[in-house]
Amino acid sequence: MAKRMFLMLTVTAACIAALGFVKFRQIKTMMAVYAAFQPPPEAVTTIVAVEDKWPDTLTAIGTVAAARGVTVSADLPGIVERIGFESGQAVHAGDVLAEIDTRQERAQLTSAEAQRDLARANFTRMEGLLAQRVISKAEYDQSTADQRQADARVGEILAAIDRKAIRAPFAGVLGIRQVNLGQYLSAGNPVVNVQSIDPIYVNFGVPQQASGKVVVGHSVRISIDEGKRSQFSGRVSAIDSVVDSGTRNVQVQTTLANPGGKLRPGMFVQTELTLGGGQSIVTLPASAVSYAPYGDSVFVVADLKDPKGKTYRGVRQQIVKLGAARGDQVAVVSGLKPGDEVVSSGVFKLRNGAAVLVNNTVKPGNNPKPRPENS
Repeated sequence: MAKRMFLMLTVTAACIAALGFVKFRQIKTMMAVYAAFQPPPEAVTTIVAVEDKWPDTLTAIGTVAAARGVTVSADLPGIVERIGFESGQAVHAGDVLAEIDTRQERAQLTSAEAQRDLARANFTRMEGLLAQRVISKAEYDQSTADQRQADARVGEILAAIDRKAIRAPFAGVLGIRQVNLGQYLSAGNPVVNVQSIDPIYVNFGVPQQASGKVVVGHSVRISIDEGKRSQFSGRVSAIDSVVDSGTRNVQVQTTLANPGGKLRPGMFVQTELTLGGGQSIVTLPASAVSYAPYGDSVFVVADLKDPKGKTYRGVRQQIVKLGAARGDQVAVVSGLKPGDEVVSSGVFKLRNGAAVLVNNTVKPGNNPKPRPENS
C-alpha cells in the first residue's frame, strides 16, 4: 500500500514539474517576443528651425478717443425756438446750433436801455450842476453809480440773450440731435454731442515692466482689422505719470491723423508699438511646442539607435524656453539651434525615443500674420 502511494505521488510530482517547465518555456518565449516588439513609427510633420530677427515691439488693444469732445448743453432754461444743425453735420467753432426763446429778455432789455439812457442824461446834467457848485459831491457820486448800474444791467441782459444762442465750442462733427423744436430745456439739458476727430487719440496700456522703454515720439501702428487699407500710423504723444493699481499698466496716448473720419471715438483697435532694436531668436509654429507645467518642450528628429544597435529615425525631447508669439509663430529663446529638424504636429502622441515617419504633405500654419477666413 505504501509503495503504491509513493508511486502515485512520484508520478503526480513529475506531471506537475513537466507542466511547470512547459509553462515556463511559454512565458519565456512570450517575453522574448514582447522584448523584440517595436511599435510602428508615428506619422508626423516636421519643420527646420530657422533663426529670425524680430523687432522689439509691444502689442495691445487700444481705445480711440477724440482730441476734443463734449456734450453741448443748454446754459439757461427756455423753449427751443430754432435748431440750426442736422445730426452728423460738420461744424466750425462758433456756429449757432440752437436758439432759445429770448422774448422776455428782449423786453427786459428795452426797459433797461430806457433806464440807462435816463441815467446817462441825469449824469450829464449832474456834471454841469457840479461844475456850477449847485449840487453836492455826494449827489454827483450817486448819479455816477446809477449810470454804471444801468449800463451793467443792460450788459447782463445782453449776456443772457447771447447765452441762449447755443454755439459749437470748437470745430468738429456733431452726433445725434437730442432736442426738438418747441421743447423746454432746463439748464444743463444735452443738445448734441460734438467731437473733434482729426487729429484723433488712441489710448492703450503698457505693462509696467516695459514702460521704461516707451518714450514720446516712438512710432505706433494702428489697425482696425487685418486689411492694409485699415492701417494708420501715429506717434506716442503722452505717457501717463501713474501706474494703474488694478492692471499694473501705464496708459500711453498716441496722436494720429484721421482723414475721412474712419476712426471714431470709442472704437477698439489693434496697436503695435515699435521700441527699436530687436533680438535674434529661433522661430517655430506654435503647434510644435508641448506645453507642460514643469517646462515646455519640443521633439527634435534625429538618427537614434535601439538596444540592438540598429539605427532608426526617432525623436528626442528637448526642453526649451519660449519668448513672445507672433501670429502662428512662437519664439524660442534657448534650448534649440537653427537647423534642427523639429516635429511641428503630432507631438501629443510622442515620447522620448519614439520612432517617427515624416510626412510633410500637409503642414500646420506658420504665418506671422495669419488671416483666418472666418475672422
